[in-house]
Amino acid sequence: MNDHDEDATAEQLPARERRRLQTSRLVQYLLLQALIVAACIFALRQSLPGPPAQYQVTAFQLTEAGVERAVTLPYFSPLRNAMNDPPRFTGHFVRAAGEAARAWSVFVPRFTNGVEVTVNGVVILDSRRDPVANRPDRNTPQIAVIPASVLHDGANEVSVRLFIWGPISGFLDRIWVGPDELLRPSYNLRTLIFVTLPVVFSSWQAILAVILGIMWVMRRHEPAYGVLAAAMAVGVGQAFLQTPMGETPFSRLNVILISSAPIESGLVLTFALLFSGWKWHRYGWIIFIPGALLALAGLFGNQTMVRALFLYLAVPMVGVSLLIMAVVTARSMLKRRNVASLLLGCAVTIMLTCWIVDLLSVFQMMPNRIFTARLSYSAMLVAIGAGLTWRFARALNQVDGFAGRLVTQVREAEEKLKASFAREEERARAAALARERTRLMRDLHDGLGGQLVSIVALSERGNGSAGIGDAARAALKDLRLVIDSMDDIGGDLMLALGSWRERAMAQLRPHDIALDWRAVTPQGLPVHPELRPWHVIQIVRLLDEAVTNAVKHAYARRITVRIETLAGADGLDRGCITVEDDGQGFEITSDGAAAGAIKAARGLRNMRSRAARCGAELELSSCTQGTDQGDHQGTRVRLTLPHRFPDSDGAAG
Repeated sequence: MNDHDEDATAEQLPARERRRLQTSRLVQYLLLQALIVAACIFALRQSLPGPPAQYQVTAFQLTEAGVERAVTLPYFSPLRNAMNDPPRFTGHFVRAAGEAARAWSVFVPRFTNGVEVTVNGVVILDSRRDPVANRPDRNTPQIAVIPASVLHDGANEVSVRLFIWGPISGFLDRIWVGPDELLRPSYNLRTLIFVTLPVVFSSWQAILAVILGIMWVMRRHEPAYGVLAAAMAVGVGQAFLQTPMGETPFSRLNVILISSAPIESGLVLTFALLFSGWKWHRYGWIIFIPGALLALAGLFGNQTMVRALFLYLAVPMVGVSLLIMAVVTARSMLKRRNVASLLLGCAVTIMLTCWIVDLLSVFQMMPNRIFTARLSYSAMLVAIGAGLTWRFARALNQVDGFAGRLVTQVREAEEKLKASFAREEERARAAALARERTRLMRDLHDGLGGQLVSIVALSERGNGSAGIGDAARAALKDLRLVIDSMDDIGGDLMLALGSWRERAMAQLRPHDIALDWRAVTPQGLPVHPELRPWHVIQIVRLLDEAVTNAVKHAYARRITVRIETLAGADGLDRGCITVEDDGQGFEITSDGAAAGAIKAARGLRNMRSRAARCGAELELSSCTQGTDQGDHQGTRVRLTLPHRFPDSDGAAG
């Protein structure tokens, strides 16, 4: 049942029942708001965790207006303007002799409006250099590390000058002086809550202002969106503009925007009225009179005048606007009973509670001065965003009825596409299976087939038992190689090289040849998702050929295998495998073949062919006995893998 159906049902009830129903709804709504107020007060009375109490400094000698007396922090100053002769707080702290190796800091959690901190006569902090910390509605903490040369063991003096320029009286909270590592967590927590969080909310407010502006441009018949977009824009200006410390070309504009809280509250109030169904009347412009007067004072007056008028125009106007909004949203909730009105009413209650608490803090009726009204403004943004989302969801529900037929048609077309895709996928799977079968047959023919032919030929001669055994072992090795290449290694060639390493060590052990395995880079070789079994078998056979040549022809005593990842000239990583022996080298002709050995030359050509089929680069270098060509003797085979392996076999033809 929707809102209109509920309203129609309520209209059909007798007058007494309607009044009783309205009273019940009002009581429930007021109880909910009272619960929200209690939760807000409970949350605001909770203190943030502070540094260890042993480093807290509260007892000071205060020099204010020419009078010196002892005070205990926190302290509320009666002054509203003290720039030339600011109050000075002088206290002492003790640094133990064993603390000399630790950095010490001064932590000031809250103050109004600016502070200058001096330790042993040296100024270490002046908040006036940070414009964000000079806003009276901010709770910006400050921390400063004390230079080691300033501190000394035993008693030290700390002095704080409190600069006050209004519009409210000055305030200085308790301060801490101690090891930086113990004070810094509290400073970071307060910075997150009172500095970072408002910036995040203000950024969110700017985004919402743009969205609402676009909605108003597209829906001119709903001016509520345009009014709220203007209010959001004013709030963003207030949040990000700096507090002017002197007269500059833009200081008057900054003063106008920063003190435009009554204009913003008037715009938000106008939005609430329009959103609740109120129509604009001629006398509606009255709510903007305080904001206009404050803007004129900032434009033609001075900063002192604006600060004085802010207390009498801005603060009451914000409170009156919140009270009117609370009544309007309550009436809208009782009449419409929708989610948007309920959320907006709850947000107004939160803002009104925070405003009252801030007002009590201004009049020194609260022990600590923490301003949360500006931060609670985010609750209004949440409520508005949720309300607009709720309305958007209702519009989507209406659109869903029209889209039902389209969904049915799309579903039918989807089923047809799925059937077509399944057929194409089956064809592709069959083609891939055929290619893999062909590849496997070729590998078996090239490797195992030749070994079996040798076994048959030797058995027919009748005098080659040793040769038959060697040929059988070679055939078994080749069969294992083909089987291993079918394993799913997930593109990680290092897994295949691990199996090859075991076979190579078994091959070298009877010849008393040592295998030196070196993984130069921690990751070994890059992972190639496109790696296929036929890539693996080509690389492994190439490495087998290199090791076999070293065993049969080089008479080597040690074979070194280096695995590393290199960065190419194009910035892409490429794997590199190097097989190097310390045996007798051979001469390489200009075309890259081995000189004087037809069989060896054929083997080298096969190695180059296998590398080319994988898209890899093969480099051969060799030094013969008695020559001096570099810092090594023997043969080196260097295989540089591609950044991406080719999809098709036969890259080399």
